[in-house]
Amino acid sequence: MPRPRKCRRVCCLPKRQHFGPLDGKEIQEMSIVMTVDEFESIRLIDLEGLTQEECAKRMDVARTTAQGIYNSARKKLAECLVHGKRLQISGGDYTLCGNGTECHCIHCPKKQTKD
Repeated sequence: MPRPRKCRRVCCLPKRQHFGPLDGKEIQEMSIVMTVDEFESIRLIDLEGLTQEECAKRMDVARTTAQGIYNSARKKLAECLVHGKRLQISGGDYTLCGNGTECHCIHCPKKQTKD
């Protein structure tokens, strides 16, 4: 029996879940699905500039798992860009931070105060 997958900690859900070519010629069957945890790895490593080790700590997974998640996400992004496919962000094994876990995210909406 395989080992159950551990939920990955994610700061927040993406503001948009669908991306695609602007010419409207994308084919629905050609959509690529990126999981929320893959999106989080791209956000942490490429946007916030964290190392894979730091990303792994934030997501509460092993470094090798974070590396695998990130590599999968990069391949999906490249496929969308090169082949003009639609990207949909949904699903995955994740838990939102704040559900009993401490959030370390700089941009976390839970930390922003209302003025």
